[in-house]
Amino acid sequence: METLEFKIRIKAPAQKIWEVLWDDETYKKWTSVFCEGSHTISSWNEGDKIHFMSPNGEGMYSIIETKTPNEYMAFKHIGEIKDFKELPLDEETKKWSGAMETYKLIPDGEYTDLIARTDSVEKFVDYFKDVFPKGLEVVKQLSEEKE
Repeated sequence: METLEFKIRIKAPAQKIWEVLWDDETYKKWTSVFCEGSHTISSWNEGDKIHFMSPNGEGMYSIIETKTPNEYMAFKHIGEIKDFKELPLDEETKKWSGAMETYKLIPDGEYTDLIARTDSVEKFVDYFKDVFPKGLEVVKQLSEEKE
């Protein structure tokens, strides 16, 4: 498992970026680079389960391990979802179960640095290196738009 880190500097307050990251409407926009129609099913409370879903009922389920509003969000990925149902862990899933994905916001004057980290198995490293920066670029665009 490899931990990948992606950084982007955004001219917006942390609170605005936080809303872009996790508000249902804007979440769908920036995560569409990973999979068109991506969405979540969650109460968004620390310690609760979250389902990261594609429109066809596939995805993964995770735990919101840490949630510090406007500062830090950490997801611990557990397993896969097929046909809208959580699957038991198999040998392939066990290779990445427990992988972390985190988002940290660091205010710096009129800018905020967004640092995203994700643990990845080897077969997805190149994919994430390609699409994660594109997703963060959308977060930046949405965050810097005037209200």
